[in-house]
Amino acid sequence: MGIRRRGREAALQMLYQMEMSAIGAEQAIALFWDHLGSGREGEEFANILVRGVQEDTAHIDEIIRGVSQHWRLERMTRVDRNILRLATFELLGVPDVPKRVTLNEAVELAKRYGSDGSSGFVNGVLDRIASELGKE
Repeated sequence: MGIRRRGREAALQMLYQMEMSAIGAEQAIALFWDHLGSGREGEEFANILVRGVQEDTAHIDEIIRGVSQHWRLERMTRVDRNILRLATFELLGVPDVPKRVTLNEAVELAKRYGSDGSSGFVNGVLDRIASELGKE
């Protein structure tokens, strides 16, 4: 497994933990790497993603709401919502990652951690987000 893929998986787990426990990024990062992280592969990338999502959650959520027709953000599963946040931040704030890589990685996370329909849902929403952002 690649370093960035491992980082994305770790970041998703930390974002989920943050939402479930109402803790901040720094505490989630410390807890994850001290207690849950099996190895530290992808740590730097994961930490960038988690901090970035926390710092820009309002803007990220606004973007997701703008393209997710018929789905309120609050009605989405926590896993899907956090995959969308993670990938949206990556589309916005990690310019060296191509759009198709971000979308493919998000779909893989949805297949692994989400429900049966998660991958299609995540792919559709992120494709609209990437188009709106003009990400090539």
